[in-house]
Amino acid sequence: MTHRTVGHPAGLPDDPRANVTAPTPECPVEITLSALHGRWTTLVVRELLRGDRSYSELRAALPMLSDKVLSDRLAHLGEAGVVERDRRPGWPPRVRYTLTPTGHRLGPVLQALWDWGAEVSARDRGAESGPETGTVH
Repeated sequence: MTHRTVGHPAGLPDDPRANVTAPTPECPVEITLSALHGRWTTLVVRELLRGDRSYSELRAALPMLSDKVLSDRLAHLGEAGVVERDRRPGWPPRVRYTLTPTGHRLGPVLQALWDWGAEVSARDRGAESGPETGTVH
């Protein structure tokens, strides 16, 4: 069995959805970007990759994140099928947020984004330093 990208440039799948002339909602890349859309979303996912969390635990882990934005991001991630809200019985009721199996699959995606950004950042820092002194200009 050959890999589905054999005969195609690296990163270009052998899939008819990749042969479009404009972004479409059915495009797998657009679906992924939509799920991760919004500032703070990747950090919320990162925290949930570490394990299920309560709202207050997420707030403590991301203290600069406002309540409104955290609520919006959790709702968005829930609608995208990335996060589940688990309301547990008792008084007061306890709510835990956890990644769905689909959400867990974003871990390698975030790692790939991190790796790419770190590589570009390191290359850019190298370009900023002078060839003779190695200092930033």
